[in-house]
Amino acid sequence: MNTQLTESQRKQLFWACFLSLMAAGVGFVYRVMVLGDWGTEFNLTGGELGRIFGASLWPIAIMMILFSLVVDFVGYKRSMYIAFLFQATSGVLTFMAKSPEDLYWAAICAGLGHGIVEAVINPVCASIYQTQKSKMLNILHAAWPAGLVAGGTVMILCKDVSWQLNALWILVPVVAYGIMFIKAVFPVDERVAAKVPYSVMLKDVGFLSSSIAAFLLFYEITNVFTGTPPSLFAALAVGLSIGAVFGFITKSLGKPLYFILCLLMIPLATTELGTDAWIKELMTPVMGQYAAWAIVFSAFIMMILRFQAGILTSRFSPPTILVISSFFSMTGLIALSQVDGSLILAAFVLYAIGQTFFWPTVLGFASEQFPEGGALSLNTVSAIGLLSVGIIGGPIIGIFNDNHTTNNIKEVSTEIYETAKIDKEFFGATYEATDSAKVAEVAETLGKSEEVAEASKKAGRQSLLTVALAFPCVMLFSFAIIGFWYKSKGGYQPRVLEATWE
Repeated sequence: MNTQLTESQRKQLFWACFLSLMAAGVGFVYRVMVLGDWGTEFNLTGGELGRIFGASLWPIAIMMILFSLVVDFVGYKRSMYIAFLFQATSGVLTFMAKSPEDLYWAAICAGLGHGIVEAVINPVCASIYQTQKSKMLNILHAAWPAGLVAGGTVMILCKDVSWQLNALWILVPVVAYGIMFIKAVFPVDERVAAKVPYSVMLKDVGFLSSSIAAFLLFYEITNVFTGTPPSLFAALAVGLSIGAVFGFITKSLGKPLYFILCLLMIPLATTELGTDAWIKELMTPVMGQYAAWAIVFSAFIMMILRFQAGILTSRFSPPTILVISSFFSMTGLIALSQVDGSLILAAFVLYAIGQTFFWPTVLGFASEQFPEGGALSLNTVSAIGLLSVGIIGGPIIGIFNDNHTTNNIKEVSTEIYETAKIDKEFFGATYEATDSAKVAEVAETLGKSEEVAEASKKAGRQSLLTVALAFPCVMLFSFAIIGFWYKSKGGYQPRVLEATWE
């Protein structure tokens, strides 16, 4: 790796990183587009579909944290080719899938590869653009919606092709970025260049944030390898114990503001990724055949706006941008749950604007305020968000939908409800869902198919309203408080990392 890169080398590396994240976006939108097909073919409930989709997200966090710890030793280029192998394997496994479990493990491979990509490209971008972190991280993460637009458009145009064959589209951008990285030249990480000791890097995370990550990791890994999730209290106990050991070793509680950012990534990730995962299915009863274009349309707006991020970052601090994003996200989701006809288009615009600057602005925030944490502090905050949406956020939105659907069907017919209801469990709590095949069968027998369809339509919109009130609202008030705190301290200023540890 070079300490200094030429402008040409920086541009080549940046766009190679851009394409690698775009490849992850293509895989993501593929899974979004085929969730309904998988549910029909394998008769899966909302919670079960959420589990498969979540499997493509929580492994990202494992690799982001793991490679943040070792990437300086493994090397950026080797790490990117490990990512290539995982993502290529995911495409092939999905193509060959014969059961929900096959899809689950293919999703895990996708998540592992995506995690390595994020672990590399975020610190690389921060290192080559040290004075423009928020702006360039926003532009880098325009790759994500670019992947959604490209992949979503291809999937819609190939809607008559089987989901197995469409899985091969995942391989196209993966092979492309693999070729681009052959000649790429990488920089030395900002922390390494400033000679910040490895032990200092660990202190920002400390006891607090490592406890959250350990809790979420233990819960999901136990569920994967035993088939049964641990109790909530057992997972909390293990998370706190691991966090305590990490805190003792690092002699650090962790930075309180960094811990707050990690907590806020839970509703943020759920609002952005969790809602994206369900938006097509939730809006299908309202938008019909055009629902497939919903995520493409919102992603296109996000992509264009992220490319223009410099206009916003030059005028507002990260906390202010996040307040603005929370307001638009909340307003957009509420509007989507209420409006009809042409107003749905306007609601989607609000929804897309709200999502646009969430994730990369938090990354820029973390990189500007905790630069001595290097790749670890930059990637851990993102990893916790991805862990939470895979384990908590995605399934919760599915549960919201199951719950509203069940209640609405019960109002239509207690006979349909009694015949089709099934008990499901999440974090040790039991909730009711319905078997969609049985609902359709009994509804047809009773002549209530139209009423059941209307109940499903209503449930989807109720779920969007629940998401809006549960997540963006919390973020709006939290980031506003952080913004006022900075104002009381004289205003927001990025921290400049200097070699003071020599």
